[in-house]
Amino acid sequence: MAEARTTLERKTGVSLWRQIAQILALEIKSGEFAPGTKLPTEPHLARRFGVNRHTVRRALSVLQEDGQVSIEQGRGTFVAEQVAGYALAPGAHQVGSPFSTEMGRTGHNDGGELLHAEHQPATAKVAAALALRPGEDVILLELIHRADNRPVSVSSHYFPAHRFAGLEDRFNKTHSLTQTLKAFGISVYSQKQTKVSASLPNPHDSRILKMPKGQPVVVAENVNVDMEGRAIEFTISRSAGSRMQLVFER
Repeated sequence: MAEARTTLERKTGVSLWRQIAQILALEIKSGEFAPGTKLPTEPHLARRFGVNRHTVRRALSVLQEDGQVSIEQGRGTFVAEQVAGYALAPGAHQVGSPFSTEMGRTGHNDGGELLHAEHQPATAKVAAALALRPGEDVILLELIHRADNRPVSVSSHYFPAHRFAGLEDRFNKTHSLTQTLKAFGISVYSQKQTKVSASLPNPHDSRILKMPKGQPVVVAENVNVDMEGRAIEFTISRSAGSRMQLVFER
């Protein structure tokens, strides 16, 4: 902390709380306080600037109104996370993860990484999405996605095994859903359906996303079909609500 930047001008007509807010905003912008990090406590800031806690609280409130910090009762004040965009657009798309496509477009780095791959019997939910019978064999790929080296989303991708035999091996070689599906003759797909909801993360997702168990995740369920209308993929993604913004496009 650059303690030298603590002097407030008391005869400029600019309120002390606004000066504090401006100083902290500059420090956030410069990277002195990184996204997601906790700011010093109110008593610490009060001592730093030589003011009372009410003045500090007013400054933090302004920063929260501007979307620069988040005040969590009982935990403290945290620098707002940078939000990554995830476009959910209808119509035909070049094959590939909508997440990785949008991350590339917006300049974020998608560090997609395979966490788990296996064959399993389709649950009723997965079977309905892929137009299969419950219990039919499906291939599951579980991936983690990052933006600016921060985990923002974990996703479960289900594929009908009878159509994509060996898909997991192909993915292990290419590390790309785009190239993997192209190997099966699919270069274009369409999003048939998207459902979005919110829930609390399970312990597994909370650990993978490095987020508190009490902070909600955004759940997006996508059904993708080929150009003949046959279901090729059912995806359930769970995104850290403070790091991901779903964008619906027409």
